Amino acid sequence: MLDDRAKLLLKTLVERYIAEGQPVGSRTLSREPGLELSAATIRNVMSDLEAAGLIASPHTSAGRIPTARGYRLFVDTMLTAQREQLTAPRLAPDQPQKVIANAAHLLSSLSQFVGVVMAPRRASVFKQIEFLRLSDRRLLVIIVSPDGDVQNRVIFPEADYTQSQLVEASNYINAHYAGLTIEQVRDRLQSEVEKLRGEIAALMQAAVNASSEVLTEAQDEVVISGERNLLAVSDFSSDMGQLRRAFDLFEHKAQLMRLLDVSSKAEGVRIFIGGESQVVPFEELSVVSANYEVDGQVVGTLGVIGPTRMPYDRMIQIVDITSRLVTNALSHRK
Repeated sequence: MLDDRAKLLLKTLVERYIAEGQPVGSRTLSREPGLELSAATIRNVMSDLEAAGLIASPHTSAGRIPTARGYRLFVDTMLTAQREQLTAPRLAPDQPQKVIANAAHLLSSLSQFVGVVMAPRRASVFKQIEFLRLSDRRLLVIIVSPDGDVQNRVIFPEADYTQSQLVEASNYINAHYAGLTIEQVRDRLQSEVEKLRGEIAALMQAAVNASSEVLTEAQDEVVISGERNLLAVSDFSSDMGQLRRAFDLFEHKAQLMRLLDVSSKAEGVRIFIGGESQVVPFEELSVVSANYEVDGQVVGTLGVIGPTRMPYDRMIQIVDITSRLVTNALSHRK
C-alpha cells in the first residue's frame, strides 16, 4: 500500500512521462511544484516504486518510466479528468454502416490514434424463413429479419426434398417459430424434435444452423480508422517491431473482436493497458472503450487504440462523447 507521498510522486512521474515521452529522473521531479521533496528522498521513493513494479528504468537512461501496473494504478486511483471543450461534429442519423464508419473516423481524428468500432450486433430473430430447391440435395435458405433484411445461405442436406415438402416445412416453421430468437428456436427444437415429422425437423435444424452462421458473420465486422496515426507516435516509430505487431493486430481482426467483446460486458468507459493481461496482446498498446446503444439496448462497442503513453483523461472524454453520438444517431435513424 502506497503512502500519500509515494502516490503523489507516481502521479507526477506518470503525467510528466505522458506529456514529454522521456524517462523522468529524480532531479526533474525535485523541480516539480507541489512535491517539495529533496532529490535524495525522491530517489528513495522511486526505488520503492520500482521494487513494487510500478516504474522501471530503461537501459539507456537513469530516469524511470511507468509500467503497465503503474499505469493501472494511476488510471484507477489518481486520474483527474480535465473536462475540456471537445469539438465533436454531430453524427447524422443514417444507415448503420455509414454511422459506424463516420464514428471510427471521428475517434481517430479526435484522438490522433486509431479508432475502432464493432458493427451493431443483429438481433438473432427471424421473421420468415423460406427454402428454395436449387438441385438434388442443394437448397437455398432465405432468412428475413424483422426489419426486412434478407440473407441467403446454400445448404446441402443429407436427404433430397421436393419443393412441396420445402413449402410445407417453411409454412410450419414460420407459423410456429417466427419472432423467436435463434437460441429459443434451438432450445425448442431439442425438446420438440421427436414430435415433428422427419423432414420438418431436419429442415428446421438446417435453418437454425444457417441462421446462426449468417448472424455470426454479420457481427464479425470491425471498422478501423487511423492506423497511419501510429507512424507519428515516437513510441512506435523508433521500433519497427512494435509497429509491425500493432498493424498485425489490425489486420487479424479476431483478436480485436475478442478485446471489444470483453469491453461490451461492462458499463461505462473501460481502459485496458497492454501487458497487464491477455486482453491486450502487446505491452505497448492501451485501449479505451465504451458501449453504444440503440433504443436502450447495447448493440456494439467502440474505442481508441494507442500507446500506453496516452493522455487517458482526454481519451476517456473522446470515447464517451463518441459513444453518445453513435447511440443518438442509430436510435433516431428513420
